[in-house]
Amino acid sequence: MAIIQVTIVPLGTGSTSLGEYVAKVHQILLQAEDRIKFQMTPMSTIIEGELDELLAVVRQMHEVPFEHGAMRVSTSITIDDRRDKHGTMEQKLRSVEEKL
Repeated sequence: MAIIQVTIVPLGTGSTSLGEYVAKVHQILLQAEDRIKFQMTPMSTIIEGELDELLAVVRQMHEVPFEHGAMRVSTSITIDDRRDKHGTMEQKLRSVEEKL
C-alpha cells in the first residue's frame, strides 16, 4: 500500500482562481473511490492505495486541466511506499498522536 501527495497547478488559464479546476480534478477521485482512499487538504490531495492504481489516477488528474483550457500543468507528487509493514493515512496520524 502506498500513499501519494499530489499537487496539480494549471498554468496559462488567464485567472489566478483555481477552484473550478480543483473541483473537476476532484471528480476523478470520486470516480476512483472504490479503488483508492483520498483526503483533500487546502494545498494538496493525499491518496492511498496500490501504487499502480495511484499512479494511474494521478495521470488522469494531471490531464484534467488540459481538458479544460489550461495551456500548461505542473504536477508535483511525493510517494511514500513502505513495504516492511502495512501503513495507512490514519495509522500515520495515530502514530504521531500517540507520541503527543
